[in-house]
Amino acid sequence: MAKSFKYVILGGGVAAGYAAREFSKQGLKSGELAIISKEAVAPYERPALSKGFLFPESPARLPGFHVCVGSGGERLAPEWYQQQGIELILSTEIVKADLAAKSLSSANGETIEYQTLIIATGSAVIKLTDFGVEGADSKNIFYLREIDDAERLYEAIKAKNNGKAVIVGGGYIGLELSAILRLNNIDVTMVYPEPWCMPRLFTSEIAAFYEEYYAKNKGVTIIKGTVAAGFTANSNGEVKEVKLKDGRVLEADIVVVGVGAKPLTNLFKGKVEEDKGGIKTDAFFKTSVDDVYAVGDVATFPMKMYGDVRRVEHVDHARKSAEQAVKAIKAKENGETIEEYDYLPYFYSRAFDLSWQFYGDNVGEAVVFGDRDPKSAKPKFGTYWIKDGKVFGVFLEGGTPEENKAIAKAAKVQPPAENQDQLAQEGVSFATKL
Repeated sequence: MAKSFKYVILGGGVAAGYAAREFSKQGLKSGELAIISKEAVAPYERPALSKGFLFPESPARLPGFHVCVGSGGERLAPEWYQQQGIELILSTEIVKADLAAKSLSSANGETIEYQTLIIATGSAVIKLTDFGVEGADSKNIFYLREIDDAERLYEAIKAKNNGKAVIVGGGYIGLELSAILRLNNIDVTMVYPEPWCMPRLFTSEIAAFYEEYYAKNKGVTIIKGTVAAGFTANSNGEVKEVKLKDGRVLEADIVVVGVGAKPLTNLFKGKVEEDKGGIKTDAFFKTSVDDVYAVGDVATFPMKMYGDVRRVEHVDHARKSAEQAVKAIKAKENGETIEEYDYLPYFYSRAFDLSWQFYGDNVGEAVVFGDRDPKSAKPKFGTYWIKDGKVFGVFLEGGTPEENKAIAKAAKVQPPAENQDQLAQEGVSFATKL
């Protein structure tokens, strides 16, 4: 017997939770909406997994970080969905999507029919086993994407107290997990092939601060310019060594791999238009197929500010794109129109006592300002990216809430900045005066 709903959200991550809240705001009848998730829990704020969930003292646990607490909103515990008449179809994997018949088939043989579908499947981590790396299936090699991953890693951290960890990758996960593991008294070595950490966003000057802070202030060993080529395990099958491509061998009780993610679009290959590795949408997140929308990591959408199309993997865009799609669906039903999505790229991170935010586009010439000395009690520095004589992007470490709002405004309004020396001298005050 098929289940049938007016709206189905496929995927149970951040976007699904924010879409559900928006449906509720817009007006929803009981039984109209279902969320299908392969996870066993209601939607939660994924960033907590690499931060509060792994804290040695008072770690974050559900129901504490269900959506929408990450953006200062109400916490939607499982009971909220019941009260709204929203069906949570959990621990369910969809294996087939028939967009012509408007039906989804699950791994255990269920059929779920919809009138309008929102694809919010998110991303899956790229695994070293995908590349046939020797020993990559050893125990205690971890990836972090879902709450089950975080729970397993938390148990390993407790079991391997004062042990050694190797972090493979120098991006978001690498930097945040290195910090968390140090807080847990684990000896940490980071390994990444690039010349500096977070190369897609950081300039060499920004990266130099974090690398020195991690190495000198926090005792993290950093090895750059090589990759993990293989792993050896002990008689229990637990990882004990990481073999690097340059010949070095590192002892390890725990390995955490953060080498990127890929959007989960396989179910829809050949059924919707694609672009830049994602599902192509318009400014309302409608795909090439009527009544099918795509949001979050999987959507390749028009970036109005920059006149191009992009795919953005970030929690902020997951939240906002989900809300936009629901508004568009409801507006269409009511014969109304809404504003096009006009997204300002935003990234942030917190680790140790550090906290940075970035807004805009990191293109053009980078102008560095402020105190980048890792030995300072409270380092505070940033970067403006200048293109065509205008500010395109701004990065700030150690900003106050007011200053972070100001740099967001600067990236949005793109004020002229002809004199780069003056800009470097003024620093964040250039933005706060706008």
